[in-house]
Amino acid sequence: MRELRIRVLVGVFAVAAILSWAGARLWNSVGTLPSVPVAAPIVLALIAVALLSTALSLRARLRAQRERRPGAKGVDPLMAARAVVFGQASALVAALIAGMYSGTGVFLLELLDIPARRDQALYAGFSLLAGLGVIAAALFLERVCKLPEDDDQNPPGAEPAA
Repeated sequence: MRELRIRVLVGVFAVAAILSWAGARLWNSVGTLPSVPVAAPIVLALIAVALLSTALSLRARLRAQRERRPGAKGVDPLMAARAVVFGQASALVAALIAGMYSGTGVFLLELLDIPARRDQALYAGFSLLAGLGVIAAALFLERVCKLPEDDDQNPPGAEPAA
């Protein structure tokens, strides 16, 4: 499984932010801009909490397994792989959503004198922060589930053992 690259997340975020900003300007010139839902930052925060709790649980179980504690509950490799895939998918979607709401939020900064738009800008900012929390939790989960390197058996530049 390949690691999630920060460049990909930044690219998704940037493209979504630019398109969202341009779309918000166009949509506002034609009619009324749709509102940023209050539930957006809440849902993103719940996903971040779920990812973080999974990462902390797996880290504790892996540590107990490595230290060979009696009664330590092992980690099923398939479950760890599923957790990493869930984290990677969540990070990509969070980058997209955070970019979308940040672009909308930047557009809404021009309209802060209107109370409803000020609230929408606030919700967009919270969505951005919660999306960054999801990305951070997903990267932490990926780091926790990463297999240790076998440096002792295969020194750099040596052929793999058969």
